[in-house]
Amino acid sequence: MSERILIVGPAWVGDMIMAGQLFRLLKAEDRGRELAVVAPPATAPLLAFMPDVDRTETLAVRSGQGGLQARWHLGRRLAKAGYDRALVLPRSIKAALVPFFTGVPERIGYRGEPRWGLLTEARRFDRAAVPRSIDRFLALGRPKGAAIPPLPGLRFEIPPKQIRYTCNNLGLSKPSRPLLALCPGAAYGPAKRWPAAHFAAVAAAWSAKGGAVWVFGQEADREAGQEIEAAAPDSTHDLTGRTELTDAVALLSLADRVVANDSGLMHVAAALDKPLAALYGSSTAVETPPLSDAATVLGLDLDCRPCRQRVCPLGHLRCLRDLTPEMVLAALDKGAR
Repeated sequence: MSERILIVGPAWVGDMIMAGQLFRLLKAEDRGRELAVVAPPATAPLLAFMPDVDRTETLAVRSGQGGLQARWHLGRRLAKAGYDRALVLPRSIKAALVPFFTGVPERIGYRGEPRWGLLTEARRFDRAAVPRSIDRFLALGRPKGAAIPPLPGLRFEIPPKQIRYTCNNLGLSKPSRPLLALCPGAAYGPAKRWPAAHFAAVAAAWSAKGGAVWVFGQEADREAGQEIEAAAPDSTHDLTGRTELTDAVALLSLADRVVANDSGLMHVAAALDKPLAALYGSSTAVETPPLSDAATVLGLDLDCRPCRQRVCPLGHLRCLRDLTPEMVLAALDKGAR
């Protein structure tokens, strides 16, 4: 009988997309393996686009709450499936609870918060030795000390009927002109957000060349979306705050080019293999790169970067302000297929 693996997935969109490479690796090694992924509502919808996942278990626990009772009930329900191994991708105590309550005999994760007894194998977390998040995920699926394998590759599978449904629901259709998708948000903080005025300049330039622009983001990105739309009102649709995550994935699949901060939607565009300008401020592509050959990474070589802070500690945000719209437009032209 093939192995059954229970995986506790990340709460960040970009991390869950990178984890999809782990799912692909595990299935490539043994197509008969059964993969079940526990995920919060923020990232669980992404699993519908990953055919390697056999079962999704959504764990709805409010942010900041331990959710001990909810985790216990889920764990006891999953115990009936008889999982052989559990991989715990987050490093928190609470992330290790469901596999423990499930009674999975082999529970593997990295050291982080104290999880003595919850994991049967707590591996050393060494960011310096293994800087990329994706490589740390892949390593958890291999025997301890084994070489990290090459990326197996991940591409989202979007059902055409979902694209049609989403477009109809929002009154959209694929423009006849080249479509540029702009993603001005980054939930981590303002030190990862390229200025809205720069996004607006790119929208205006793209529109002047005869292109169409769609702006994606959450409700918190509405102000930026409105500023971008105002720069090219005849050719721009501001969709910020109007789409759920699955809607954004479906609509991004229609884009000809994408410009995005280091964010969840940047990783979505990479999973869709879109020509992409990926913008990095306080973070670095060394750790969380877009996993696509169609992506161009843009970031400035400054002494203060990467600081990995949510807000610029020096107050000038030069790492993003000095990254000009002209640089981004040149990257979009370079990425033309």
